[in-house]
Amino acid sequence: MSSLYKPFSVSDGPCKDAILRRGCTPLQHPAALTRIASAGGGSTCTFTPIPNMYPGQRNLAAAAIGGRKITHPWKAILAGGIAGGIEICITFPTEYVKTQLQLDERANPPRYRGIGDCVKLTVQDHGLRGLYRGLSSLVYGSIPKSGVRFGTFEVLSNPMRDATGRLDNKGSLLCGLGAGIAEAVLIVCPMETVKVKFIHDQCSLRPRYRGFFHGVREIIRDQGVRGTYQGLTATLLKQGSNQAIRFYVMNLLRNWYKGDDPSRDMHPLVTAMFGATAGAASVFGNTPLDVVKTRMQGLEAHRYKSTLDCAFQILKNEGPQAFYKGTVPRLGRVCLDVAIVFVLYEEVVKLLNNVWRTD
Repeated sequence: MSSLYKPFSVSDGPCKDAILRRGCTPLQHPAALTRIASAGGGSTCTFTPIPNMYPGQRNLAAAAIGGRKITHPWKAILAGGIAGGIEICITFPTEYVKTQLQLDERANPPRYRGIGDCVKLTVQDHGLRGLYRGLSSLVYGSIPKSGVRFGTFEVLSNPMRDATGRLDNKGSLLCGLGAGIAEAVLIVCPMETVKVKFIHDQCSLRPRYRGFFHGVREIIRDQGVRGTYQGLTATLLKQGSNQAIRFYVMNLLRNWYKGDDPSRDMHPLVTAMFGATAGAASVFGNTPLDVVKTRMQGLEAHRYKSTLDCAFQILKNEGPQAFYKGTVPRLGRVCLDVAIVFVLYEEVVKLLNNVWRTD
């Protein structure tokens, strides 16, 4: 390996692997030089060549040395999982209230008059632990969900980054979309279906589910594996748009903050503010999809023929404002969620870089 990091000479001849032609730049050189330092003002330069590789790999290696370090996919999966597990334990009560308000349809008639009333009645009937009913399903799901999300994003985005590690905004939008679709199919749809059924089950006079595994077993026994994939179309639309918006906004703000210095460090508070902004943008962008998804995964999902039929019935029976039910509690949760996840993810990656060498 040391042979790759030795001085080479600049000559006027053809540009070859071991010879840098006068006037060539690192990015023009076929060996993908990453650093040129003038040696005392003379004609000899020191640089670091990267072995022959395809363009995507060349950008990754150059970025790892000269700009923002590329995150290895396995590090992204581990860091994302840790961040997701911690985050959901902090923010679950707001997710519980949001889901309850969305399930509280006007035709029932509604049981809750607002966020405070929902919290009050839940604590009155079930104690403080009632605000954490259904947490187990999200803990079991949030760890792999965040791992799949960040791992997929890094796999898709790493080859698209330039030689400094910068990802353009269009790339972040597409990679975020891909990450959202991957997590929706592999993790989110079955996890969210179980969570919504658990929370909805608590509203009944005789709750059926005694815990996570018992609930999953009962759902599969009654409805088969398809019972855990109710609302898949709405979930794909929601998660895909969610992550596309969040990663796009986060990348946009990160590029703006770093400007012409891709290696500039971001303080965790800055990361948190950018994450909260990205979360807010996703809430206003796709809350209607979240409402439809929640209805399609509830215990009364059989009332709807399809995702479109669900949306049509909500519009017909409750009006357009129903598509933004639960926006306030969701806004609070998502802003906190995205801020925490991005901060924890970045910090865990930094920690892993110190103890796990993948370059």
